[in-house]
Amino acid sequence: MSANFFVEEKFNGITYNEKLLEYKEFEECVFTDCDFRTCSFQSVSFIDCTFVNCNFQEARINYVSLRGVWFNGCNFTSVNFAMTDQVIYEFHFKDCLLDYAKFYSLKLKRMQFINCSMLSVDFMSSDLTEATFDNCNLRRAVFSETNLEKANFYTSYDYSFDLDKNKVKKAVFAVDGLRGLLEKYQLVIK
Repeated sequence: MSANFFVEEKFNGITYNEKLLEYKEFEECVFTDCDFRTCSFQSVSFIDCTFVNCNFQEARINYVSLRGVWFNGCNFTSVNFAMTDQVIYEFHFKDCLLDYAKFYSLKLKRMQFINCSMLSVDFMSSDLTEATFDNCNLRRAVFSETNLEKANFYTSYDYSFDLDKNKVKKAVFAVDGLRGLLEKYQLVIK
């Protein structure tokens, strides 16, 4: 893999070592069943790429650029996204494991999380305007000083956060989710 630019290629079952991806750019590529756990993402760009059933658990994804990227069935347990390139970026998750991931202080407008496990995810100080949380488990997820305006939590569950410490104007919640939003008031809801 000595080339630096890849277009419309498919990568299957590859275990990437620490330096294999450094300084490379991928456009419209598909990665299936790949292991990125020990990979260094130094100056890597993924544009309109798809990742299917890949393992990123505890990977250091610093200085990676993600534009138009979909992650399907991937494991991101304990991954810190805070150092990703934030210039013209967009990425989404479907059927992913995002437990203990960190999205601290990121602009994640219109981000989509579909059918994901998101236990103890950190969204502190993030901008999740118009984000979609579709059928996600958000148990112990941290929302503090987070912009959740027009975010959709309608089908998600186990979320609990302080409405006074977040921007929630026009956010969508199901009646069943109100208990987690009113928890600080110690109300008895029947």
